[in-house]
Amino acid sequence: MEKIALQELCHLAIPASAHLVALTLLAVARKQWRKPAPGAAVFPRGAAAACVGPRRKERSILMAEIGYALSSEEQTPADLVQYARRAEESGFTFALISGHFHPWISRQGHSPFAWTVIGGHRPGGGDGRGDDARTLLSWRWNGEALNEHILGDRWPPHEIRQAQLEEAVQVIRQLWQGGSQTHHGRFYTVKDARIYTLPDPPPPIYVAASGQHAVAATGRIGDSLIGTTPEAQLLQQFDAAGGVGKPRYGQITVCWAKDEAAARRTAFEWWPNAAITGQLSQELPTPTFFEQASSMVREEDVAQTIICGPDPQRHVQAIKQYVDAGYDHVYVHQVGPDQEGFFQFYKAEVLPKFG
Repeated sequence: MEKIALQELCHLAIPASAHLVALTLLAVARKQWRKPAPGAAVFPRGAAAACVGPRRKERSILMAEIGYALSSEEQTPADLVQYARRAEESGFTFALISGHFHPWISRQGHSPFAWTVIGGHRPGGGDGRGDDARTLLSWRWNGEALNEHILGDRWPPHEIRQAQLEEAVQVIRQLWQGGSQTHHGRFYTVKDARIYTLPDPPPPIYVAASGQHAVAATGRIGDSLIGTTPEAQLLQQFDAAGGVGKPRYGQITVCWAKDEAAARRTAFEWWPNAAITGQLSQELPTPTFFEQASSMVREEDVAQTIICGPDPQRHVQAIKQYVDAGYDHVYVHQVGPDQEGFFQFYKAEVLPKFG
């Protein structure tokens, strides 16, 4: 299995092995989400600068970039492509896509190959607009047994998984240097591999992390941090480890519906795993096990972790918590099938608050 993974690594310069845990790659495609007015920035709210420019020390709620989470667990490939377009039309400035091998629970029902979906996305609907905006689409191969157990290998402890991740990033960057490359490491071997069609420029490597050690490693090896909690202390650790000036992306999960009761029901039906606590999200290997764990979760538990309902202030406040903690990009995951209602709500009630 490792040989297959290394072949994919050499050909694609991305980690395809189940051994490469907690890694997030950001595929930065030069595509068009909107045509700027003469003299205007391609992203009027500055998202493109986040990939290349330093982060300001002072930020306000108006400085945050707001993106959309493409939930592969819940949606078909065709729907994901459609929702990426609708996110653009609604005013979101970037999108990130999940890449699990399995959904968390079978009710979610899907798990398409994220890279194929990215390839199917044609910003602007292919209408010929010639902007040079950057569409941000991230593939997340997380350090979770849900995805990694399928090879039948022993599921290693966190410190081993972290070391595997760091070596994988080293190999990727080495291959991107061009020419014939050989690597004999603790976990991976690459011999006389050359990528002839090199990315220009190489895409930045964005790493999803949550704990102190993982965040510190991200500061050392990553080009950006993706987090799921608005904890300022973690971002301070990220900066101390080398993250100063690097973008940081925060994810929030919401469930918009016309009334709060309906939103709570939908969130509980489609995303009860949000209320599973501790290390279970990293250790449970199958959707069946997650369903069993979710059976001990109540609707009110899910509603405490997911913003439910049509009150725009709650959604704005949830985003602001991430901005206040130090995130300069926040992307929003809408739970359930009503994505169109969510787009209309955010376009009218939430996104205008951010510039």
